[in-house]
Amino acid sequence: MRNAIIGIVIGVVVGVAVGATVVAPRLNPVGSEVPPGISPKARAIPPAAEKTLPPASRQAERLSEKAVEKPEKNKRHPPFPEQVDVPTTSGALSGAASETPPGAKVSGTGKSAEKTTDAGKTATKKPEKFKTDNPEFLADSETPQAPPAPVYTPPPAGPKTVYLKMASAYASTLPQLGTLAKRLDRDIWRVSDGMLEIKFYEPGALVPPLEMFDAVRAGAIDAAFSTPGFWSNKIPALQLFAAVPFGPSAKEFLAWIYFGGGKEQFEEIYHANGIHSVFCGLIAPEASGWFRKRIRTVEDLKGLKMRFFGLGAKVMQRLGVATTQLASGDIFVAFESGAIDAAEVSMPAIDLKLGLYRMAKNYYFPGWHQPATLFELMINLKKWQSLPVSAKAQIEAVCGDNIRYGLAAGEAGQFQALKKLQAQGVEVRRWPGEVLEALNTAWAEVARDEAKADRDFKRVWDSLSAFRKEYSIWNELSLPY
Repeated sequence: MRNAIIGIVIGVVVGVAVGATVVAPRLNPVGSEVPPGISPKARAIPPAAEKTLPPASRQAERLSEKAVEKPEKNKRHPPFPEQVDVPTTSGALSGAASETPPGAKVSGTGKSAEKTTDAGKTATKKPEKFKTDNPEFLADSETPQAPPAPVYTPPPAGPKTVYLKMASAYASTLPQLGTLAKRLDRDIWRVSDGMLEIKFYEPGALVPPLEMFDAVRAGAIDAAFSTPGFWSNKIPALQLFAAVPFGPSAKEFLAWIYFGGGKEQFEEIYHANGIHSVFCGLIAPEASGWFRKRIRTVEDLKGLKMRFFGLGAKVMQRLGVATTQLASGDIFVAFESGAIDAAEVSMPAIDLKLGLYRMAKNYYFPGWHQPATLFELMINLKKWQSLPVSAKAQIEAVCGDNIRYGLAAGEAGQFQALKKLQAQGVEVRRWPGEVLEALNTAWAEVARDEAKADRDFKRVWDSLSAFRKEYSIWNELSLPY
């Protein structure tokens, strides 16, 4: 067994030696075969041979290396040489496969080089234009142009917020009269989404209340909240747009204003005075006044000094009362100083807030002089005309809502106010029939005289009277009482 193994090992060794002798020459690279007659020692190029290479051969090798190098980033590819003439060495440099006959030329470098031995001339093929998809290697004429930089265009300017300064004839804390005015600066801002703002100013902050008409007309202030009855000494006809003694109820008043020609006459009168006015509030019937002594007959009215408002003041004058028009904030002082003996102001909720029960205890009803009272927002006419259409519509819409709110809140809040006044010792009284009849007769005289004295008053009074005559038929049919 041992001998058999030894024999196998010897056979393998001998086979490997024979294979190396026969196969090894075939494994040499094509360019490294040794021609017959050359000893194996000549297969390797001696170190000295490299040192003796002609300079042109070194240059050709360097050019060949550069031709395949990848260019640096962000640089164009260097132009390829069309032809480089390089003298070659004998076959001893690279073996038989790389030999070049004497006089032959090498065109280009690498694989693109072509050889010829035709009559010692070199046939060269001009290399094709270098093509690549990489923009770093495109020729100047093929370099893609960067898209033009976008030009910034600012967005169109939106509408600017419109600001209006509004003086008020009533304090913001005064129920109905003041709160209706104060609601404007909140609701206008909300409805316009902040694009229209009306700034509320307390009485006297911009101008005294009774000077607001002139201030708005002159443009000294943008707007004012008041009632048209304040301007009776300037334009008597405006009193008919505030409150009418023994006149229309709230619903009848609104029907005439919006559908009976009242609004058109109202605007015409104001425009002639450089003002645009919008109806902007309505309150329920008022009380008839506070008196320090009880009134039993018409004779008891004679000689009284009384704060009274609007056309009702002229009626009281016919019955012997000396009237004056005072702002609500001045009434207390006038009572205390003895300048007045009585005062008509407004409805129970407002009179309670003003504390008039401290000055007098006899509280009379009904409010014959003001069955309904309208309020207004006056705006300088040029300012109004400069407003956008949307701003005008927003003002009119909010003022219309103010009318709804004022009427509803006024009707709802009076009973509780009356109970509180009675708890303070106030005597709630009705006018004797004799006194009411005398007041109504006096009003007919006043209306007739005012119509004779002022053309606008007559025109408005005739319009309202004609409407009321027709409305009375419907009013009688529509009510069950």
